[in-house]
Amino acid sequence: MDKKLKDQDILLVKEEGSNELKVASSDKDGKVKTAKPDNGENPDFLRIDKNANVFENFFENFMRQTKDPTRFEFFRIPAEKFQEVMQKLQEAFKNPEKTESKEFINLYRVDPETFLKNQKQTQESSQTQSSQQSHAINPDLVDWKKFERYGITRDGLEKSGNLDKLLDYQKTNVMPVAMKFDDETLRSDARFSLRRQDDGTFAPSIHLIRHKPELERPYFGVKFTEEDKQNLLTTGNLGRVVEAEFKKGEKTPILLSLDKQTNELVAFRKEWLKVPETYKGTKLDEEQKQKLGNGEKVKIEGMTSTKGKSFDGEVQFNADKRYFELIFDNNRKQSQNQKQDTQQSEPNGVRIPKKLFGVDLTEMQQKDLKAGQTIYVAGMKDKKGQEFNAYVKVNPEERKLDFLKYNPDKAKKQGTEVTPDEKHKTQVEVNSKGKTNEATKDLKEPLKQGQTKPDEKQEEKQQKKRTGLKV
Repeated sequence: MDKKLKDQDILLVKEEGSNELKVASSDKDGKVKTAKPDNGENPDFLRIDKNANVFENFFENFMRQTKDPTRFEFFRIPAEKFQEVMQKLQEAFKNPEKTESKEFINLYRVDPETFLKNQKQTQESSQTQSSQQSHAINPDLVDWKKFERYGITRDGLEKSGNLDKLLDYQKTNVMPVAMKFDDETLRSDARFSLRRQDDGTFAPSIHLIRHKPELERPYFGVKFTEEDKQNLLTTGNLGRVVEAEFKKGEKTPILLSLDKQTNELVAFRKEWLKVPETYKGTKLDEEQKQKLGNGEKVKIEGMTSTKGKSFDGEVQFNADKRYFELIFDNNRKQSQNQKQDTQQSEPNGVRIPKKLFGVDLTEMQQKDLKAGQTIYVAGMKDKKGQEFNAYVKVNPEERKLDFLKYNPDKAKKQGTEVTPDEKHKTQVEVNSKGKTNEATKDLKEPLKQGQTKPDEKQEEKQQKKRTGLKV
């Protein structure tokens, strides 16, 4: 196939009462038609550029011309994998009620009405809020009322920074929940994620905190060895592929990790895992990719940090976080830090304080930092008493806390490079550490919030001092 197919999708159609998949096509007048599938290179096939509006135009024509749109189902698949996905979908429709078949079908299903509605909302949103960032899940498809059963509101999720996580298929931070049973109210702590339902909407999935991981009993038929238990308790990852029996008689290859905040075991199907060609600027060889794909821990040399520094480290896939992460051995660090300093703990060699630039961190914020989560801290003060706000996250590569202008988790999802907030960095360096640069070397007054250089009055004072005039 042409290389351009990597940037194109093909639309499949299935009519009610039939399991036969056909390919959407269109004539010169733009009318909706279908064609029999071949090798995916038929010039009449409707190919959709990922950044074009052909998809939207097609569905508008379809909804306008078809008297009963519900008779048809649509599936959007990548052109470069046309044959492979087409055959798997056809097989899935032979047993559409099977869990894995239903999940695979839903991966590629697209509803015309919902799509057009989302497109319209996206366009309206972009006109009024051009700076608003998109998410993997449309918030209008989430059943927010079900969250209220746990004493949680959408507004509360947004204010706590958990809304973005949910809409990007991530778990929230640990949150207090209140569940009512008749006249009784059960209070606990839990994390939440979103679960797709059969009708295409999303409902909350609750992950309650367990006292300890349940490693002594089998996980859907998987028995853990002593080495397995040690791996899960130290790195958080099992380190190998196992076969779980979610349905009797059906074996599913999975990777397993431990959610260290809830002590819950989390599975990820091996067939869904895509190993990258490079990791942090280093090209992976075939052996490394194979081991990573099997859940093993792999040493990678010559990686590049966000500061541009070269470093070596071990990398492994985390089924709970759904990405490849750096693994650090903290056992020796922890044994060296059994002192009376109860104010600090050291995950990944980074000290987590109870107070940060004058602001008391809650236990939840400390736990989130320790677990690699991002927190937002407002009202911090440098040594000159000037306030600043920032997102804070542990930097495991450089073993320190990073102070950031934007939420790094959200920016990472969208492929944006995040660097420490230079405004606050300059302010703290000058006011708290006594450092100067060319712009501030003669400045005697503290920098204010977000200030990186002298203002007009301060610059005038500096200039008079340099020329010897009395201020």
